[in-house]
Amino acid sequence: MTPIKVGEIAIGGGSPFVLIAGPCVIESEAHATAIAAALHEVARRVGVPFIFKASYDKANRTSGRSFRGPGLPEGLRVLAAIKTRYGVPILTDIHEPAQAAAAAEVADVLQIPAFLSRQTDLIVAAARTGRAVNIKKGQFLAPDDVRHAVAKAVDAGNPRVFVTERGTSFGYHNLVVDIRTFPMLREHGIPVVFDVTHSLQLPGGGDGVTAGQAEYIEPLASAGVAAGVDGVLLEVHDDPARAKSDAQNALRLDRLEPLLRRLLAIDAIVKHSELATR
Repeated sequence: MTPIKVGEIAIGGGSPFVLIAGPCVIESEAHATAIAAALHEVARRVGVPFIFKASYDKANRTSGRSFRGPGLPEGLRVLAAIKTRYGVPILTDIHEPAQAAAAAEVADVLQIPAFLSRQTDLIVAAARTGRAVNIKKGQFLAPDDVRHAVAKAVDAGNPRVFVTERGTSFGYHNLVVDIRTFPMLREHGIPVVFDVTHSLQLPGGGDGVTAGQAEYIEPLASAGVAAGVDGVLLEVHDDPARAKSDAQNALRLDRLEPLLRRLLAIDAIVKHSELATR
């Protein structure tokens, strides 16, 4: 597998696993900046390549009354300030083809939301910006089906694509992660990231909100890294109970560093085993 580059960070191809982390949505400039500062420091201290993620708009909230974010212009301004201040790459999602060009002026990675992972015009618009494209595997897709979404980006002239697993629908209000998915996806020669926190959602399981099971973040993340994923995506919040989106499945900030140290140890074993069998 040839790694893809996001700035100076390599994803895939035997590179160390990458941390993609941040709050689910930009709640305010002050909050997003404080979380970015804390994450940047933890990643530096632990020695993990870091990409900051946050959404300027959560367009698929369960209820129309739920907080969506500051919107495109203000959200991109906040993300641009964080990028400049901390020198970290930025990942954010887009929901419409018309958003791609503006988002690409700031973001290093344009993310295709899982519910939109078959939207051809959206994928093509993201790919044509030249930015790296992260396609979230839809909860309704088999691992083998994702190659068609990847091909849409590649055929648009952009091979800088990776795929993120975020669980598969398992009855009502539940998701399950099939660990076989990770090697299946990597067989297509594309880097694979594991969105641990979204995989622990209970979609629509609350009264007009998505519930979640944050207590299982550590074991699920460990299993994914042991299965050889190239990165982990974590929604992190200083006070998850007060988060304006995904409160029940976000990782509490003070639990990030011990988790990363655990994942680094697992990743080192996996990479050593891979080298030994070549």
